[in-house]
Amino acid sequence: MTIYTKSAIETEAAGKALAKKLEEKGIKRAFIAMRGEMGVGKTAFTRGFASHFGISGVKSPTYTIVNEHVGRAKLYHFDMYRITDGDDLYSIGYDDYVEAEGYCIAEWSENIEKEIPEGAIFVTISRVDGRTEERRIDIDENSCI
Repeated sequence: MTIYTKSAIETEAAGKALAKKLEEKGIKRAFIAMRGEMGVGKTAFTRGFASHFGISGVKSPTYTIVNEHVGRAKLYHFDMYRITDGDDLYSIGYDDYVEAEGYCIAEWSENIEKEIPEGAIFVTISRVDGRTEERRIDIDENSCI
């Protein structure tokens, strides 16, 4: 599935639509692997996803690696930008998060390719034109949705 957005608000709406789709299908646990360059809207997408479950205050977890949020569902928001190896990843309890009920959203998932769980939903966000706010959001349809 491909979605085009023209603003951060529309990118948030795309994230909210994915959350709604998962909830409607009864999927209470998923790993969402976010891909895209810096500043492209990964956190905006996550903020929209979280808003569907009544979660606010989502911001980039850059310096904490993972932020936990609770609303009508649990959300574990990861920033893998500074992860350099499996030891770094597992020292934060990564496997416990992945196995817990709730949604894991990992920004910079490119850095943990070998550790992404089977059945993950891959979301790639890219700029359509470097001079605009327009984004292309590709959601892997071969995943659990």
